[in-house]
Amino acid sequence: MPIDTDPMIEIRGLKTHFFTDDGVIKAVDGVNLDVHRNRTLCILGESGSGKSIMARSILRIVDNPGKIVAGSITYRNTEGETLDLATARAGSKQLRRIRGQDIAMIFQEPMSSLGPITKIGKQITETLHLHRKMTKAEAKEEAIEQLARVGIPKPAERFESYPFELSGGMRQRAMIAMALSCQPKLLIADEPTTALDVTTQAQVLDLIAELKDELEMGVMLITHDLGVVAEVAEDVAVMYMGKVVEFGDVYSIFDNPQHPYTQALLKSVPRIGSAKQDRLPAIRGMVPHPLACPSGCSFRTRCDHYMAGTCDVATPALTPKDNGKVACFLHSEARADV
Repeated sequence: MPIDTDPMIEIRGLKTHFFTDDGVIKAVDGVNLDVHRNRTLCILGESGSGKSIMARSILRIVDNPGKIVAGSITYRNTEGETLDLATARAGSKQLRRIRGQDIAMIFQEPMSSLGPITKIGKQITETLHLHRKMTKAEAKEEAIEQLARVGIPKPAERFESYPFELSGGMRQRAMIAMALSCQPKLLIADEPTTALDVTTQAQVLDLIAELKDELEMGVMLITHDLGVVAEVAEDVAVMYMGKVVEFGDVYSIFDNPQHPYTQALLKSVPRIGSAKQDRLPAIRGMVPHPLACPSGCSFRTRCDHYMAGTCDVATPALTPKDNGKVACFLHSEARADV
């Protein structure tokens, strides 16, 4: 599938830091990414890599004491008009219009993201009233249709339910229905199928793929599931300690990963046909504490290819390599990030 020359979302040098009493946590530390229409970008990485904070930064919904301290997030609409979301005034009419209508997000934990004392149906219809200017009857009909579309049984009854009356999987599906109800140009999905069984997971992923093609919608999918990535992704970005360490199309990432971290992630996946007694490879060590990030390359303390005097002195920049980009001094063309 051809890629648009102009990306829908262009992230450059994004830094989102949390200013705590103990010090500054660099949750996102210089991310560069492009999201294109009618393509799915999957974001991979262990917990604590900065994936969710990067996604929340796009919508400007980072909780205090988090703050975007540098970089730009350029959003380009279908008319070619652009807006830097990183510097747009918080709460501005323009930003509120984009949030929910043009860019929607499926959050990782539905119970904390849905209003606990407001019926599911009302939460969806409020979005439709605000962004699609529907009448009360039209909004109710559309909300019930969306609930049915994501696989909720008896959607007319569930329309009148409160979030606490639904199971975790049902709440997740209701949130997906809410995000898709305004037919957004960009859908950010943060672990959208975590609470779902395998069958429903497949249905939801098929629905997102269907709407992506129908609406030429860009999709940013955050997930730990490499099987999901292999199935739905066209582009893949691997994050570690707030940085993108490798980027490429899904075939390049799976067939020829360049960064030691990406290679380790892929090796840790169970494979059909492997001997029962074979021990599953694991990445040694743990993700460093965000207040004690090692100097130089942040992955060097866990890397089997660590080079003293190089990896601990400078931070490798994300540079072109074959069909993608990689931030690693193992590749001679890599340079230090300044």
